[in-house]
Amino acid sequence: MLTIGDRFPEFSMKAVVSANHSDAFADVTNESYPGKWKVVFFYPKDFTFVCPTEIAEFGRLNAEFSDRDAQVMGCSTDSEFVHLAWLQNNNDLRDLPFPLLSDIKRDLSQGLGILHPDEGVAMRATYVVDPDGIIRYASVTDLNVGRNVREVLRVLDALQTDELCPCNWEKGQDTLQAA
Repeated sequence: MLTIGDRFPEFSMKAVVSANHSDAFADVTNESYPGKWKVVFFYPKDFTFVCPTEIAEFGRLNAEFSDRDAQVMGCSTDSEFVHLAWLQNNNDLRDLPFPLLSDIKRDLSQGLGILHPDEGVAMRATYVVDPDGIIRYASVTDLNVGRNVREVLRVLDALQTDELCPCNWEKGQDTLQAA
């Protein structure tokens, strides 16, 4: 599995950017958001139970990520058409403010080393990537355990200080000073 300090792989994928069929699809690459931090989270499958709770929470907190000059992107191994159908059929996801990437060929999931060996889907992984394309945070949980989106935001805040942040540090608190 790629981890801290590794370069996030290059990718080019179809993405769903709207629940409206007329403007639903766009091409997204690793270069689509130059100069921004990227928060890329992977989830196993559309039309499941844990996944929409996380995706909706990323949507609710999207403005906070944007305020930190970070672009959120969701990704699964489902097709862009399945993503679109899910957005159109789930009220919590209908107005999602970030793209859902389709890793249908599993290139990115395999490149990151997060493809589940038995299920053939992306594991529940989260990456925070700095503007230079370097992975600065990586987390993977079991398929049935949802992540804490506020914790991802807290980690992004800490990374952006470029200082020593103690346990449970939150934005606005003092950082540590090396002796």
